[in-house]
Amino acid sequence: MPLIRTPNIPDPDGFYKELMDSQREMDEAQAAAMNARLVLLLANHISDRSVLAEAMRIAAGKS
Repeated sequence: MPLIRTPNIPDPDGFYKELMDSQREMDEAQAAAMNARLVLLLANHISDRSVLAEAMRIAAGKS
């Protein structure tokens, strides 16, 4: 299954607001730790190593 790169989240603005609100009371280190935990939770849910590798390459600017 290839990585979906087109908009695919229902209510993306609502999701972005929810994400920002979830970190509103956190300092930078706490927000970074939460983002790392979120990435690991979502990676576990996706579980497809080729999709995860593709996402890491793209996120690192190596697409």
